[in-house]
Amino acid sequence: MTTPQPPRILIVEDDAVIAEGMAQAVRDVGAAPDICGTYDTGLQAAAEGEYAVILFDRMLPGGDGVDAIAKVRAAGSTALIMVISALGRAQNKIEGLEKGADDYLAKPYDAEELRARLRALLRRQNMVALDNDVIVFGDLEIRMKARTVHVGRAHVAISPKEFKLLSFFASNAGDVVTRMQLLENVWNLHFDPQTNVVDVHVGRLRRKLENAAGRPIIHTARGEGYVFDPVKAAE
Repeated sequence: MTTPQPPRILIVEDDAVIAEGMAQAVRDVGAAPDICGTYDTGLQAAAEGEYAVILFDRMLPGGDGVDAIAKVRAAGSTALIMVISALGRAQNKIEGLEKGADDYLAKPYDAEELRARLRALLRRQNMVALDNDVIVFGDLEIRMKARTVHVGRAHVAISPKEFKLLSFFASNAGDVVTRMQLLENVWNLHFDPQTNVVDVHVGRLRRKLENAAGRPIIHTARGEGYVFDPVKAAE
């Protein structure tokens, strides 16, 4: 059986120390880093390589990383792009996001925040929506119109209520979902009925998905709620 390759992340940063810190964060989230130190070499690597995420500094030798975004897209890259820059004012972030960045992180930053943002981008990259019908998280496939769920080739039999629950989880993948959110959005209850209806349904759905996938899909955020994360390793 072929071992899946880790996702690749391109780092375009001219400061070698900062670039290595970013590379370590990339390795920490289970991805493989490539580093370029100039605007032009970054553009070339982005066009030639298959990257899940690209991290662009702004003040690079040869150009501004924000201006590279349109060129990367035009070259056909489907990578998600995060700008990491010392230009951290609100207007700088707005400019970056309006020019197509998927995220913008100001320097100096906390290493754990960078890791968290990388994980979020990798989750987004793992989720593919086709014709507003099929949502795919790795080997987990949710068909919205047919209201069916598959893990690999295995069909997972779930009830209509469980499908509604799964759909809400999928639309909030990676985020903590509270019991109250589930009551409001899945059961249309705007008060807590003081029953374990949420826990029972989540537990049942959780077991079905885990049995099919061989790993946890829905995780408990203690004291907060649940996190739907099909690509997260068991803790």
